[in-house]
Amino acid sequence: MSDVDSPPPAAERNEAVEAAISACVRSFYGKARQDRLLGPVFNTHVADWEHHFSRIDDFWSKVLLGTTRYSGHPFPLHVQLPVKPEHFARWLALFEETAREMLEPTLADKVIAKARHMAESFQAGIFPFKDASGRPVRTLTR
Repeated sequence: MSDVDSPPPAAERNEAVEAAISACVRSFYGKARQDRLLGPVFNTHVADWEHHFSRIDDFWSKVLLGTTRYSGHPFPLHVQLPVKPEHFARWLALFEETAREMLEPTLADKVIAKARHMAESFQAGIFPFKDASGRPVRTLTR
């Protein structure tokens, strides 16, 4: 096998993944900020978008590449937001759409699987109870 046929070194692959994720994050939030349901939540609670993008890039770098740039726990930040189950459904739909548009299929599948898991986990923590009709709620109602 010649050098031309060889896969790129790991560092180059990682740089390509980092660049793809960064572009995907920015595209997603560009859409989310304009979204009728998600926009008000994001636009009210994110003051410094460049800092937010950097944190989200670091999060995905840790998840996908095992880097140590991200530390912390995202759940406590999200539990304080004024969200309902429909926010999660919309976030996930828009995120999946953006990932499929911006990322190569294998990477998109990996990112989407993690996003689905996070959405399920966050919803279970934020909405631990159900009302009489079975709809998730934040507090126990009778």
